[in-house]
Amino acid sequence: MAPRAGAAQAGGRQRRGGGGAARGTPPGPGPPPLEPGPPPRTGPGPPGTARRLLGFELRELAGWGRLVRLLHRPRDPAALGAFRGAFGLLMALDVPQERGLAHLDARFLDGLEVCRFPLLPFLQPLPLDWMYLLYTIMFLGALGVMAGCWYRLSCVAFLGPYWYLLLLDKTSWNNHSYLYGLLGTQLALLGADRYGSVDGLFRPRKRNAHVPLWNYALLRAQIFIVYFIAGLKKLDGDWVGGYSMAPLARHWLFSPFRLVLSEELTSRLVVHGGGLLLDLSAGFLLFFDPTRPLGLVLVTYFHCMNSQLFSIGMFPYTMLASSGLFCHPSWPRRLVSRCPRWLRGGLPSTRPPQPSPTATTGAGGARGGLRPRQHLATAFTLLFVLEQLFLPYSHFITQGYNNWTNGLYGYSWDMMVHSRSHQHVKVTYRDGLTGDIGYLKPGVFTQSRRWKDHVDMLKQYSLCLSELLPRYNVSQPHIYFDVWVSINDRFQQRLVDPRVDVVRAPWSPWLPTPWLLPLLVELSPWRQRLQELEAQLDNNTDAVFIADFPGLHLENFVSSDLGNTSVRVLQGEVLVELVEQQQNHSLRQGQAMQVPAGQYHKVHTVSPEPSCYMYLFVNTTALELERNLERLRELRDRVRNGTAKEPLPPELQPLVGGPVAPGTALDPLVSALLRRERRLEEQTRRREAGVTQRLLRFLRKKYFIFRRSALMTLIALRNLALGRPSPEQLAQEVTFANWRGEEPEERTQGGIPEPPQE
Repeated sequence: MAPRAGAAQAGGRQRRGGGGAARGTPPGPGPPPLEPGPPPRTGPGPPGTARRLLGFELRELAGWGRLVRLLHRPRDPAALGAFRGAFGLLMALDVPQERGLAHLDARFLDGLEVCRFPLLPFLQPLPLDWMYLLYTIMFLGALGVMAGCWYRLSCVAFLGPYWYLLLLDKTSWNNHSYLYGLLGTQLALLGADRYGSVDGLFRPRKRNAHVPLWNYALLRAQIFIVYFIAGLKKLDGDWVGGYSMAPLARHWLFSPFRLVLSEELTSRLVVHGGGLLLDLSAGFLLFFDPTRPLGLVLVTYFHCMNSQLFSIGMFPYTMLASSGLFCHPSWPRRLVSRCPRWLRGGLPSTRPPQPSPTATTGAGGARGGLRPRQHLATAFTLLFVLEQLFLPYSHFITQGYNNWTNGLYGYSWDMMVHSRSHQHVKVTYRDGLTGDIGYLKPGVFTQSRRWKDHVDMLKQYSLCLSELLPRYNVSQPHIYFDVWVSINDRFQQRLVDPRVDVVRAPWSPWLPTPWLLPLLVELSPWRQRLQELEAQLDNNTDAVFIADFPGLHLENFVSSDLGNTSVRVLQGEVLVELVEQQQNHSLRQGQAMQVPAGQYHKVHTVSPEPSCYMYLFVNTTALELERNLERLRELRDRVRNGTAKEPLPPELQPLVGGPVAPGTALDPLVSALLRRERRLEEQTRRREAGVTQRLLRFLRKKYFIFRRSALMTLIALRNLALGRPSPEQLAQEVTFANWRGEEPEERTQGGIPEPPQE
C-alpha cells in the first residue's frame, strides 16, 4: 500500500528521451510538471503494467535498499501542506464543540461528585481553571498546526492535551476522535510545514522543499485503512441483512430514492448496500488515477450526507480534506497559479519545490548513499501501517473489553454497524452490614450513558459507587446491575448477570468477563417475525419483545397509565407472579394473560431453554387525552363555522382566540391543545425555513458556542493569574458568558404566554 502513494505523482513524468503526455495531471491548461520525476527506467520500451498502475516497478520492492529509496523519492509538499492547514483549522473548530470547551465547567466543576471512566486508572482531571488552560494550549496548538508556526511545538501542544483528554474518558470515544489523534500524530512526524507555513518564511531551507514519498504514503495508507476496514466490518450479517441502521431510510436525504423504492428496499439497497460498497471501494477508487474522479465524487457525496445525518462534528470535513492527499501533490500550486495576480502575493508559492536532504534516492549500490534516518523512517512507515491493520482485530488480546461486540467502540472502524436500545436498567445496592436493599437512579453520579453497554465501565461505575455511597450511610455496599439491551432489532435481553455483586466480581483486561451474559444469537431469525407482529398492531398499541435466561426473572412495574397491558409467550415457559395478589400463573407458548396496572409483577423463566415473550400495552391515559383534544377541535370548528348550538363557556374562550375572563381558571385541556399546536407550528416553521433563515440560525448557534468558550476561558485564565474574585462577581461573569441573545418578545394568544423558543 505504502509505495503506491507516489502513483499520482507519476502524472507529469516524461518518458526517457521523449516528451510523453503527462499522466494523472488535471485536465485543461496549466503549468508544466513542477518537480522532477523518479530516476529514469532502465531498458527500452513502454512502462510496464505495474508502473502504469502503481507508479513504480515491482522490482523496486525487491530488497530493503530499493524500498528505502522508493519511499524517499522527492515529492511536491503542496498537497501535504494544504491538508495540514485544513486539519489544523478543523481541529481548532472542534475544540469548543466536540472536545467540549463550551461546557467544560459542567464536566469538570471543582468538588463535583461524579464517576469517571479513564482508560488508565491513575488519570484524573485537573482543577477546573487548569483544565481551561489545558484546552487553551490545545486550541493554540491547533492554530499553530494550521499556520505551520513553530510547527513541531504546535503539534506537541495540540497532541498532548488531546490524547490526555481522550484517555481520560472512555465514554467519549468514537472512531473519528481516535482518527484525529492518529492524523495529528502522523503530521507531527512529517514535513507538512514545508509549504504554505509561517516557519517557511523564516527558514529558507524548509520553505517549499521536497518531502519524501513516505510522508504521503503514511497518510494515504491511514485513510485507505479507515475506508477499507470499515467496509470489512460491514460484512457483518446484521449490516448485510439491513438491521443496523434501518430507521435511517426515513430521513429526508433518502426521499429521492423512496420515489422509486420502498422504505425497506431503500434501507437494504441504498443505506446498507450502498454504504458497504462505498467503504470497500472508496480507498481503491481514490488510489488509482483512472478511477479517482469517480472516487472523489462518491466520497464527497457520502461525507456531505453524513454531515446531515449524524452529529459527528468535523469528521466529514476532515475526510473531505484527506481526499486531496490522493490527488497529484501539486494541485494546490496549480490552484494558486489560476488565482488573480493581485491575490497571489498572499498565497503560497507557485514556484517548483527546492531539493531537500530528507527527500533523496541516494546513490551507489543497494545501500549506498542511504542514511540511518531514512532506514528508520521506512521501518516506522511499515510498522505503523501493519499496526493499524492489526489493531482492529486485536480483541483476542484485550478480552476484558469485549462485550456483545468486540472491544471498546472507537478504534476498530466499525462505524454504525451496531445500534442499541435500552428498555430497562436497574441499579440495586445492598448494605454490607445491615443487609438493607435500595435502588439508585440509573446513571446517578455519571455524565454519560455509555457505561450501560460495557462491562469494564460497569466495573468502574460499581467501584465508584462503593466509594460514594458510604457518604450517604450505606456501609460496604454491594452493587448489582440489571441492564436490558436490544442490539440491531433483536429481543431485549440482559447484558450481565443481575445476581453478581460487580464490586467484588473479577475483571481483567486480558480475560473474558465471567458475569457477562451471551448474546442470544440463536434468536436472531425471530427479527422478521417481530417486525410482522409489530405491523399488525394499531396506532394505540405498543409492543416490547423480551428474551430471558432460565432461572432468572424480570421484575416489572406497570404504570397506572397503561390500563391495558398483557404478556404473551412466544417461546418456552414462564411463571408470572402477581406480587400484591400473591398469585402465580404458568404460561406456555402461545398463551397470554393481562397484568394489573399500578402494581409489580415478576416473570420467571422456568423452561430449560431461554424464554421469549412480548408485552402488549395501551396507554389508556394518553388515548383518553387524544379523544378529549379531538372533541375540543371539533367544538372549535363548530364555533368558527357557526353550527355551535351554545356559546363557549369562559374557560374555553382561548380556543377561538378570546381572552380568559378575570377570575376564571383556564381549562387544562385547552392549555394542552394550544401548547401542542404552537409546538407543531414552530416545528413546521423551522422545517420550512428558507436557506437564509437556516444559515442564520446555524451561525447564531455556533456564535454563542464560541462566545461562551472564549469568555469562560478568559475567566479561568484570569483566575489563575490574579486569583478568583468574590463569588458574587464570579456568578455575574458566568451569567454574562451564558447569555444567548435577546429573548423573543413574549407573544400571547388568548391570554396564554407563548412558550420560549428552543
